[in-house]
Amino acid sequence: MSAFLAALVPVMLLVALGRFLGWRNVLSDDGWRAVERLAYVLLLPALIIRALARAPFETAPWRLALILIGAQCLLGLVGLLARAWPGMTRPAVGSIIQSNVRWNTFVALSIGSALFGEEGLALVSIAAAAMIPTANILSVTALTAHAERETGARRNPVAELIRNPLIIACAIGGALAALNLTIPPMIDDTLALLGQGTIALGLLAAGAGMDVSALGRAGVRTVTWSLVRLLGMPALTIAGALALGLTGTPFAVAVISASTSTATSSYILARQLGGDAPLAANLIAMQTVLSIVTMPAIWFACLSAGLF
Repeated sequence: MSAFLAALVPVMLLVALGRFLGWRNVLSDDGWRAVERLAYVLLLPALIIRALARAPFETAPWRLALILIGAQCLLGLVGLLARAWPGMTRPAVGSIIQSNVRWNTFVALSIGSALFGEEGLALVSIAAAAMIPTANILSVTALTAHAERETGARRNPVAELIRNPLIIACAIGGALAALNLTIPPMIDDTLALLGQGTIALGLLAAGAGMDVSALGRAGVRTVTWSLVRLLGMPALTIAGALALGLTGTPFAVAVISASTSTATSSYILARQLGGDAPLAANLIAMQTVLSIVTMPAIWFACLSAGLF
């Protein structure tokens, strides 16, 4: 438990530092978006390529990917129950479903690597290869299906996946591992240098982009669906891991990946595709705060039960 807290606290401190820097206007909003974009299109792909290329492909726990995809799909279906909530609009349902299926990759990478080193980094990268395409497909489908107005933004989930830099990185890294190819030393060193700044910049940008004022607007609906996401995804993941016999470090990484809060990009996509953007902002802020409690609680429960 102390090891997990030691890995979680620096993550939260970086997010808080990002919020402070955003409040102090060290960078403009456009500047923070540029930082987040740089981490997303260049630094994180470099980290993923190098991590996957070093992973033992023949023993990679693909059950990890299957379990996390299944948990995302099931929790997306649970989000449809929001239709029964009094006064719930269709765009709000779309935003809730998106919140249920997205995850914070930077938090999972930071904790996974801090606890399990290169193995943890590779396993979280495998989780990313599974969860990112699933989250994109489910989010775009849910938001567009529940939009009440023509957004002007037509998105083809399949086309977006093909050009998504993280998906491309997963494909390159996976291919290198599958073919047992070694990255040339100079390129490997370059990727290592790029990857070193990934997690810190991603967490700082996430903190800077968080709307703290959304916490004051959050009501019962936001708290309820935040808890559904923060507790439901890990519960489904644990159930799937037990059913399929996933154990050890892969089990622990699956729980870490499922326990993170929803992605900060949820707000932008909700705004673009006709979802309830204010609700998306509320869910991001509330889950970020609640995850400080729920993540250690879930980890402690798993340790107490002897699951890993």
